[in-house]
Amino acid sequence: MKALVFYGPGQPVWEDVADPRLLEPGDAIVRVDATTICGTDLRILRGDLPKVAPGTVLGHEAVGSVVEAGPEVRAVRPGDRVVVSCVSACGRCRYCRRGAYGQCAGGGGWLLGRLINGTQAEYVRVPFADTSTHRLPGGGEALADADAVLLADVLPTAYEVGVLGGRVTPGDTVVVVGAGPVGLAAVATARLFSPRRIVVLDPAADRLEVARALGADIIGDPGEQPEALVGDLTGGAGAEVVIEAAGRPETFELCTRLVGPGGRLANTGVHNAPATLPLQELWSKNVTITTGLVDTRTTPTLLSLLAAGRLSPSALVTHDFPLEEVATAYRVVAAPAETGALKVVLAAGPAEERSLVRTAAAA
Repeated sequence: MKALVFYGPGQPVWEDVADPRLLEPGDAIVRVDATTICGTDLRILRGDLPKVAPGTVLGHEAVGSVVEAGPEVRAVRPGDRVVVSCVSACGRCRYCRRGAYGQCAGGGGWLLGRLINGTQAEYVRVPFADTSTHRLPGGGEALADADAVLLADVLPTAYEVGVLGGRVTPGDTVVVVGAGPVGLAAVATARLFSPRRIVVLDPAADRLEVARALGADIIGDPGEQPEALVGDLTGGAGAEVVIEAAGRPETFELCTRLVGPGGRLANTGVHNAPATLPLQELWSKNVTITTGLVDTRTTPTLLSLLAAGRLSPSALVTHDFPLEEVATAYRVVAAPAETGALKVVLAAGPAEERSLVRTAAAA
């Protein structure tokens, strides 16, 4: 089969590799119908994640069809259309038993595209298939691949770490700092809880317009002072919920200034450097700060909402490509200021069978 293989920083190669095979009785082999590129994939290519060994197939998100299942797999069978979760869960350890799959101590966690071969390939071996794949409702015919693949990582991340971590409730003012894919997915899923208003702050005007399309009530003018904007909207009180979705020290520190007394700051961003925590300002304000790696425990809920039309994330997908053009897709994703890229969909199989929603923009 063909796959995108990581050989070191800046060295991805689309090449022939051996087909995956079952290694454990709980494994499944999935034919990849669609995959995508995550910001962490870009970090791997920059050399920021040294645990990824040369020779690893990249990618941790996919929608596809089960072609083979081990003897202990009960939840899926060959022919089932499934979402492959970015997190693999043994389902038995103390963390998995309470739904904290991202902390799996039984051999799972973030494996695909990091510690084992991933999904940017024609086929992928999925460990712990019973708890790491999710059948698409109605066989998947009603769901576009471009929507379903967003349930492998970006939507559960935003929903679990941002919206549920921030405990969004009806009537809240919710501020999302950073309008990348996770921040925009937080907008889409925060709406499920009827907040009073959703405010999105980002310097990129095109991303702010996507935020508005996904349900943001107020988008912060890049030239406007965020503290003044949120202060005006809340009578000087600050927001009940602030979701950090940019992953930079300055954006986290901004979030600490935007959250009001009794508020919740939910950090979803992936940080590479320390940030200052102004405890001298926060200690008396009853502020809760949460962090987290996605668990994907809410994927079945999000699948049902997507199938029912209560969740419409398609605006997150800005480009699509054939899987064999993955190198071009990486260049597009790596230059969002020039390309406007958010999420790309890489579709496998013959062109006439691909479930694409847009025409790929030129690299």
